[in-house]
Amino acid sequence: MQSLVTFARRVSIAPTLLACIALFILMVMTFFDVIVRSVFNAPIEAATELTRILMAIMVFSVLPMISAGKGQIAVDLTDGVFSRLRLSRARDAVVYIVSGVMLIWPIKRVWILAERARDYGDVTEYLSIPVFYVGWFIAGFTAITAMAMIVTGLITIFSPQSLSETSQ
Repeated sequence: MQSLVTFARRVSIAPTLLACIALFILMVMTFFDVIVRSVFNAPIEAATELTRILMAIMVFSVLPMISAGKGQIAVDLTDGVFSRLRLSRARDAVVYIVSGVMLIWPIKRVWILAERARDYGDVTEYLSIPVFYVGWFIAGFTAITAMAMIVTGLITIFSPQSLSETSQ
């Protein structure tokens, strides 16, 4: 189990690197867009569609790592109760597994919308980038997130020490 967790942490470097590259491109593009807009009164016309695509890449590429690594925003209203009853681990496992299973519906919907965009031949306004690629990317990384959450829930049940040992 320990080797599975270690492997997952090493593999998570690639999507994180992808998000970093997307953020860097977004920063450079925004900088030049502001300069060109202010100095020459000629904005980069494709900046809006590139911003949308790069934001999708940034958010969905790190979603599996954030979700499986307990990086979500949480309100701990019930932590005291669950800690006293020693049910925190069971609660965390149930939340991870149920959340991972619930992601199946958005995955299906996004995939259907991406296929519809492919069938219609939808492309972005300025660069003519096929829209379905972004939909496939979102659906794919949401599916990876669902799998990561379910696996994290199962590890929380069967081998919780492997999660805490590798996080040091």
